[in-house]
Amino acid sequence: MYISDLTQNQMWKEENNRLKRTFKFNDFQEAFAFMTRVAFLAEAQQHHPNWSNVYNTVEIELTTHDEGNTITEKDRKLAKAIDAILG
Repeated sequence: MYISDLTQNQMWKEENNRLKRTFKFNDFQEAFAFMTRVAFLAEAQQHHPNWSNVYNTVEIELTTHDEGNTITEKDRKLAKAIDAILG
């Protein structure tokens, strides 16, 4: 799975009580494969992202809804697991 150098150097940003990150891939298929892997992680952790996908770009926002839409350890744990997918 290829991810652009720009994305590799990008970190999660805290903004409006959300952890945000944008991921860019070679094509839609790679972006969708990444989203599938994230979906399995999210389900295992019972913590689901807000996200969008347009062609090769996946935007993810993490916030804990049941804690008043704020960033919690659940979000940081899922962000770390998502980063691990990319190596």
